Amino acid sequence: MGVATYIKDEKDAIKEVILQSGIKVKAVYTPEDLERIGFDYEKDLGDPGEFPFTRALYPLGYRSRNWTTRQYTGFGTPEETNERFKLMISHGQTGLNVAFDLPTQMGYDSDDPMAEGEVGRVGMAVDSLKDFEIAFKDIELDKIGTGLTINAVASVMLAMYQSVAEKFGYKKEVISATPQNDILKEMVGRGAWIYPVEPSVRLIGDTIEYSMKELPRCNPVSVCGYHIRESGCTPAQEIAYAFEIAFAYIDNVVARGYKAEEFVGRFSFNLNIYGNLWENVAKFRAARKLWAKLLRERYGVQNKRALFLRGIFGGGGSGMTKQQPENNIIRGAYYALTAALSGAQTTALCSFDEAYTIPTKRAALLSLRTFQILMDEIGLRDTVDPLAGSYFIETLTKEMEEKILEEMEKVEKIGGMIEAVSSGYVQREVARQAYEYEKRLQEGKVIKVGVNKYTGGVDMEVELHEYNEEWARQQIERLKELRKARDNKAVKESLKAL
Repeated sequence: MGVATYIKDEKDAIKEVILQSGIKVKAVYTPEDLERIGFDYEKDLGDPGEFPFTRALYPLGYRSRNWTTRQYTGFGTPEETNERFKLMISHGQTGLNVAFDLPTQMGYDSDDPMAEGEVGRVGMAVDSLKDFEIAFKDIELDKIGTGLTINAVASVMLAMYQSVAEKFGYKKEVISATPQNDILKEMVGRGAWIYPVEPSVRLIGDTIEYSMKELPRCNPVSVCGYHIRESGCTPAQEIAYAFEIAFAYIDNVVARGYKAEEFVGRFSFNLNIYGNLWENVAKFRAARKLWAKLLRERYGVQNKRALFLRGIFGGGGSGMTKQQPENNIIRGAYYALTAALSGAQTTALCSFDEAYTIPTKRAALLSLRTFQILMDEIGLRDTVDPLAGSYFIETLTKEMEEKILEEMEKVEKIGGMIEAVSSGYVQREVARQAYEYEKRLQEGKVIKVGVNKYTGGVDMEVELHEYNEEWARQQIERLKELRKARDNKAVKESLKAL
C-alpha cells in the first residue's frame, strides 16, 4: 500500500484511498473522468517524442534508446572504487555514478580532524588529482558518462575530472560528465553545504557558464527532488521544489546575458521512486509535460531538445527497511518497474542492504540484474508508454499536474526558491510532511510490510559492507607524500591568485 492512506470499514474493505500528494483515488475510472478533466490528446498527451512529451522524449522510446543503468558506486580509497567501477561495467552497467565520502563533499582533506572516522566510509575519498587518476584508470571516458554526486565542491570535482580525462588523452569535447551541483537541495534535504545561499547559487551559475564554453557534453547541474523527497516531502512537492530550484539557477545565468535556450537543455534531474506505483508514474508523466510547457511560457524556449526533462529516476532509500531486509529485493524490483513504466532515461536502484550501509558487491550486482531482467526478459521495451490512454492514469496525471502547480505557486508567492529556502519555508514544510507520514505509519494507516504488518518470522542475516580503517591510513599517507613532493611555493601562489 506504499505511502497512500487507506481508510477501511469494519470488514476490512477499502472505503477511501488518499495518495500522499493529497489526491483521492476512485474505485473505478471511466471515459467520463477524461471528459471531466477536459482531456485533450494533443495538449495533454501528444505522440511520443512530441510536445509536451508526456509519453516519452523519443518517438520509439526504449525500442531505439535503452535506459542507462548507473548504480551509485564508490567507497574507501580510489583503488577500491576503481575496482568496483570495472566490476559493474564488466557486468553490463552503462554509466558511472560516483559516491564521495563526507570529508570530500565538505571540502576537508582526509587528515583534517573533522574527517576522522569518515574517510572512505560512505564514498570514495578524494584529496588530489592523483586520486582521480587512480579511480578512473582504464575507464573509457569517451564512451561512458559519469555522474559526480557532489555539490558544495562540484566545480572543483568537475575541473579535476576534465583534467584527468585530458591527461588520459581524451579531448574535452568528448567528456560526458554530470556533477550534481545542486546546493539549494542540500540546504533543504541533506546539509552538505559550505557557503550561504547567494554565493552558492552564483558558483553554480559559474559552473553552468564554464560548461557552456568548454564542455559541450557536460550537464553542469542535476536538480535533485530526490533528496527532498527522501527527507519527507510529497511526490507533488518533490517536482514543484525541483522546478523552483531549477528556475533559480536558470534566472542566475539569464541575468548574465544568456538566453535560457542556450543552456537549459544541459540541465538534468535526479528524481525519486518509492511508495505508490500509480502516483509515481503520474508524477513523472506530469513532470515531463510541465517542464516543457513552463520553459516555453517563462523563458520562450522553442528548441525541442532543450524542452526535454532528462534525468535519473531512482529507487528511493526511504522505501527500504531494516526489518526483513530481503523484502527490499522485491521492493527494488517494483521501483525499477515504476522507472520503466515512467519512461526513465537513466536509472539507479538502492540495493537491498542500504537500510544498513552502502551496498556489498553482491547487493549492487543484484540491483543491476534487476534492471537487466526488466530490459531483456519482461517486455518493457516492446512499446512506448504502455499505460497511455488509461482512464485512471490520464486522470491521475492531470491531477498530479495541478498539485505540482499548487505547490509551485506557494513558493512563488514567497518570492521564489532562494527566498523560500532562506526563510526556512521549504524546510518547515518538508519536516511537517515527514511528521505526518510517520504518524500515519504508526497509526497503521500506511502499511509497511515487515514493519507494522506481517512482522512475524525470522529476520534473515545479511552480509554487510564493512568499513576498513586501513583505507583512511592509506589515504592520509598518500596525502602526506603529495605534500612533500609537490611545489608548495607554486601551490601558495596559485591559491593567492585565486
